[in-house]
Amino acid sequence: MKEFSLEFIRNHTSIFRWSVFLLGIIIMSFGIALIIQADLGSAPWDVLHIGLHLNFGLTVGTWTIIMGFLLLVIATLLTKEIPKLGAFLNMIFVGVFVDIFLFILNTPPSLFLQGVMLVAGILIMGFGIGVYISPRCGAGPRDSVMLAISEKTRLTVAQVRVIMEVSVLGFGWLLGGPVFIGTILFSLTIGHITGISLSWCQSWMDRRVERGIKVENIH
Repeated sequence: MKEFSLEFIRNHTSIFRWSVFLLGIIIMSFGIALIIQADLGSAPWDVLHIGLHLNFGLTVGTWTIIMGFLLLVIATLLTKEIPKLGAFLNMIFVGVFVDIFLFILNTPPSLFLQGVMLVAGILIMGFGIGVYISPRCGAGPRDSVMLAISEKTRLTVAQVRVIMEVSVLGFGWLLGGPVFIGTILFSLTIGHITGISLSWCQSWMDRRVERGIKVENIH
Protein backbone atom coordinates (compact mmCIF):
# COMPACT_ATOMS: atom_id res chain seq x y z
CA MET A 1 0.00 0.00 0.00
CA LYS A 2 2.88 2.33 0.88
CA GLU A 3 4.64 1.62 -2.44
CA PHE A 4 1.37 2.26 -4.27
CA SER A 5 1.01 5.65 -2.55
CA LEU A 6 4.56 6.68 -3.42
CA GLU A 7 4.10 5.62 -7.05
CA PHE A 8 0.82 7.53 -7.22
CA ILE A 9 2.50 10.71 -5.90
CA ARG A 10 5.36 10.40 -8.39
CA ASN A 11 2.97 9.83 -11.29
CA HIS A 12 0.80 12.73 -10.18
CA THR A 13 3.85 15.02 -10.05
CA SER A 14 4.98 13.90 -13.51
CA ILE A 15 1.50 14.43 -15.00
CA PHE A 16 1.33 17.85 -13.35
CA ARG A 17 4.70 18.93 -14.79
CA TRP A 18 3.80 17.84 -18.33
CA SER A 19 0.39 19.48 -18.04
CA VAL A 20 2.03 22.79 -17.09
CA PHE A 21 4.50 22.32 -19.96
CA LEU A 22 1.65 21.87 -22.45
CA LEU A 23 -0.29 24.80 -21.02
CA GLY A 24 2.78 27.00 -21.45
CA ILE A 25 3.17 25.87 -25.06
CA ILE A 26 -0.47 26.76 -25.78
CA ILE A 27 -0.13 30.18 -24.14
CA MET A 28 3.12 30.91 -25.98
CA SER A 29 1.63 29.81 -29.32
CA PHE A 30 -1.36 32.09 -28.76
CA GLY A 31 1.03 35.00 -28.16
CA ILE A 32 2.96 34.19 -31.34
CA ALA A 33 -0.26 34.15 -33.36
CA LEU A 34 -1.38 37.47 -31.87
CA ILE A 35 1.91 39.10 -32.85
CA ILE A 36 1.72 37.74 -36.40
CA GLN A 37 -1.91 38.74 -36.92
CA ALA A 38 -1.28 42.24 -35.52
CA ASP A 39 0.59 42.73 -38.83
CA LEU A 40 3.05 45.24 -37.39
CA GLY A 41 6.14 43.07 -37.69
CA SER A 42 6.91 39.68 -36.17
CA ALA A 43 9.54 38.09 -33.96
CA PRO A 44 12.80 37.25 -35.82
CA TRP A 45 12.14 33.50 -36.09
CA ASP A 46 8.58 34.09 -37.21
CA VAL A 47 9.82 36.55 -39.84
CA LEU A 48 11.78 33.59 -41.22
CA HIS A 49 8.84 31.18 -40.96
CA ILE A 50 6.50 33.63 -42.69
CA GLY A 51 9.11 34.34 -45.39
CA LEU A 52 9.42 30.62 -46.07
CA HIS A 53 5.62 30.34 -46.15
CA LEU A 54 5.35 33.17 -48.69
CA ASN A 55 7.99 31.68 -50.99
CA PHE A 56 7.52 27.94 -50.70
CA GLY A 57 3.98 27.42 -49.46
CA LEU A 58 3.05 25.26 -46.46
CA THR A 59 1.72 26.87 -43.30
CA VAL A 60 3.65 29.02 -40.83
CA GLY A 61 3.21 26.31 -38.22
CA THR A 62 4.56 23.66 -40.59
CA TRP A 63 7.70 25.72 -41.19
CA THR A 64 8.01 26.15 -37.43
CA ILE A 65 8.11 22.36 -37.09
CA ILE A 66 10.51 21.89 -40.02
CA MET A 67 12.97 24.49 -38.76
CA GLY A 68 12.65 23.12 -35.23
CA PHE A 69 13.53 19.64 -36.47
CA LEU A 70 16.60 20.97 -38.32
CA LEU A 71 17.72 22.81 -35.19
CA LEU A 72 17.37 19.66 -33.09
CA VAL A 73 19.47 17.75 -35.63
CA ILE A 74 22.16 20.44 -35.38
CA ALA A 75 22.02 20.35 -31.56
CA THR A 76 22.36 16.55 -31.63
CA LEU A 77 25.38 16.73 -33.94
CA LEU A 78 27.06 19.35 -31.76
CA THR A 79 26.43 17.73 -28.38
CA LYS A 80 26.35 14.05 -29.45
CA GLU A 81 23.28 13.74 -27.24
CA ILE A 82 19.63 13.20 -28.09
CA PRO A 83 17.53 16.21 -26.95
CA LYS A 84 14.94 15.65 -24.23
CA LEU A 85 11.41 14.66 -25.12
CA GLY A 86 10.21 18.17 -24.26
CA ALA A 87 12.27 19.62 -27.11
CA PHE A 88 10.49 17.41 -29.68
CA LEU A 89 7.05 18.06 -28.18
CA ASN A 90 7.81 21.79 -28.14
CA MET A 91 8.62 21.71 -31.84
CA ILE A 92 5.45 19.83 -32.80
CA PHE A 93 2.92 21.46 -30.47
CA VAL A 94 4.03 25.03 -31.18
CA GLY A 95 3.64 24.49 -34.91
CA VAL A 96 0.21 22.89 -34.51
CA PHE A 97 -1.19 25.46 -32.09
CA VAL A 98 0.21 28.45 -33.99
CA ASP A 99 -1.64 27.29 -37.11
CA ILE A 100 -4.85 26.76 -35.12
CA PHE A 101 -4.71 30.25 -33.60
CA LEU A 102 -3.76 31.88 -36.92
CA PHE A 103 -6.84 30.26 -38.45
CA ILE A 104 -9.07 31.65 -35.67
CA LEU A 105 -7.61 35.17 -35.33
CA ASN A 106 -7.93 38.08 -37.76
CA THR A 107 -5.98 41.31 -38.17
CA PRO A 108 -7.87 44.18 -36.41
CA PRO A 109 -9.38 46.91 -38.64
CA SER A 110 -7.59 49.84 -36.96
CA LEU A 111 -3.97 50.67 -36.22
CA PHE A 112 -4.79 51.20 -32.52
CA LEU A 113 -6.27 47.72 -32.17
CA GLN A 114 -3.33 46.27 -34.07
CA GLY A 115 -1.03 47.91 -31.54
CA VAL A 116 -3.06 46.49 -28.65
CA MET A 117 -2.90 43.02 -30.23
CA LEU A 118 0.85 43.34 -30.71
CA VAL A 119 1.54 44.35 -27.10
CA ALA A 120 -0.84 41.67 -25.80
CA GLY A 121 0.91 39.08 -27.97
CA ILE A 122 4.36 39.98 -26.64
CA LEU A 123 3.17 39.87 -23.02
CA ILE A 124 1.31 36.58 -23.49
CA MET A 125 4.19 34.97 -25.36
CA GLY A 126 6.67 36.00 -22.66
CA PHE A 127 4.40 34.61 -19.96
CA GLY A 128 3.92 31.37 -21.92
CA ILE A 129 7.68 30.90 -22.24
CA GLY A 130 8.03 31.19 -18.47
CA VAL A 131 5.23 28.67 -17.92
CA TYR A 132 6.55 26.02 -20.33
CA ILE A 133 10.16 26.26 -19.11
CA SER A 134 9.29 26.10 -15.38
CA PRO A 135 8.60 22.30 -15.26
CA ARG A 136 12.09 21.68 -16.75
CA CYS A 137 10.80 19.19 -19.32
CA GLY A 138 13.41 20.21 -21.91
CA ALA A 139 14.55 23.30 -23.81
CA GLY A 140 13.04 24.18 -27.17
CA PRO A 141 14.93 23.62 -30.46
CA ARG A 142 16.35 27.16 -30.62
CA ASP A 143 17.56 27.10 -27.03
CA SER A 144 19.07 23.65 -27.54
CA VAL A 145 21.19 24.91 -30.44
CA MET A 146 22.04 28.13 -28.60
CA LEU A 147 23.35 26.22 -25.58
CA ALA A 148 25.24 23.74 -27.78
CA ILE A 149 27.01 26.50 -29.75
CA SER A 150 27.85 28.33 -26.54
CA GLU A 151 29.42 25.18 -25.08
CA LYS A 152 31.47 24.58 -28.24
CA THR A 153 32.75 28.16 -28.53
CA ARG A 154 33.96 30.90 -26.23
CA LEU A 155 30.84 32.92 -26.86
CA THR A 156 28.33 33.58 -24.09
CA VAL A 157 24.73 32.42 -24.40
CA ALA A 158 23.64 36.04 -24.87
CA GLN A 159 26.13 36.56 -27.71
CA VAL A 160 25.07 33.36 -29.46
CA ARG A 161 21.41 34.34 -29.13
CA VAL A 162 22.03 37.75 -30.71
CA ILE A 163 23.95 36.21 -33.61
CA MET A 164 21.20 33.65 -34.21
CA GLU A 165 18.37 36.19 -33.98
CA VAL A 166 20.07 38.69 -36.33
CA SER A 167 20.92 35.94 -38.83
CA VAL A 168 17.41 34.50 -39.08
CA LEU A 169 15.91 37.98 -39.11
CA GLY A 170 18.08 39.00 -42.06
CA PHE A 171 17.35 35.82 -43.97
CA GLY A 172 13.62 36.08 -43.22
CA TRP A 173 13.57 39.71 -44.35
CA LEU A 174 15.23 38.76 -47.65
CA LEU A 175 12.45 36.20 -48.13
CA GLY A 176 9.83 38.89 -47.64
CA GLY A 177 9.00 38.26 -43.98
CA PRO A 178 7.31 41.13 -42.06
CA VAL A 179 9.90 43.35 -40.37
CA PHE A 180 8.42 46.48 -38.79
CA ILE A 181 8.01 48.29 -35.47
CA GLY A 182 6.67 45.12 -33.84
CA THR A 183 9.94 43.33 -34.58
CA ILE A 184 11.91 46.04 -32.77
CA LEU A 185 9.49 46.19 -29.85
CA PHE A 186 9.60 42.42 -29.49
CA SER A 187 13.40 42.29 -29.55
CA LEU A 188 13.70 45.03 -26.92
CA THR A 189 11.12 43.69 -24.47
CA ILE A 190 10.75 39.90 -24.75
CA GLY A 191 13.90 39.17 -22.72
CA HIS A 192 12.74 41.27 -19.77
CA ILE A 193 9.18 39.94 -19.89
CA THR A 194 10.37 36.34 -20.09
CA GLY A 195 12.81 36.91 -17.23
CA ILE A 196 10.07 38.17 -14.92
CA SER A 197 7.67 35.44 -16.02
CA LEU A 198 10.23 32.65 -15.61
CA SER A 199 11.23 33.86 -12.14
CA TRP A 200 7.60 33.84 -10.97
CA CYS A 201 6.63 30.58 -12.70
CA GLN A 202 9.78 28.75 -11.59
CA SER A 203 9.24 29.79 -7.98
CA TRP A 204 5.63 28.62 -8.12
CA MET A 205 6.55 25.31 -9.78
CA ASP A 206 9.35 24.60 -7.30
CA ARG A 207 6.97 25.16 -4.39
CA ARG A 208 4.43 22.74 -5.88
CA VAL A 209 7.08 20.06 -6.54
CA GLU A 210 8.61 20.55 -3.07
CA ARG A 211 5.17 20.10 -1.54
CA GLY A 212 4.84 16.78 -3.38
CA ILE A 213 8.27 15.67 -2.18
CA LYS A 214 7.33 16.46 1.44
CA VAL A 215 4.19 14.37 1.08
CA GLU A 216 6.27 11.54 -0.36
CA ASN A 217 8.74 11.73 2.53
CA ILE A 218 5.89 11.60 5.04
CA HIS A 219 4.69 8.35 3.48
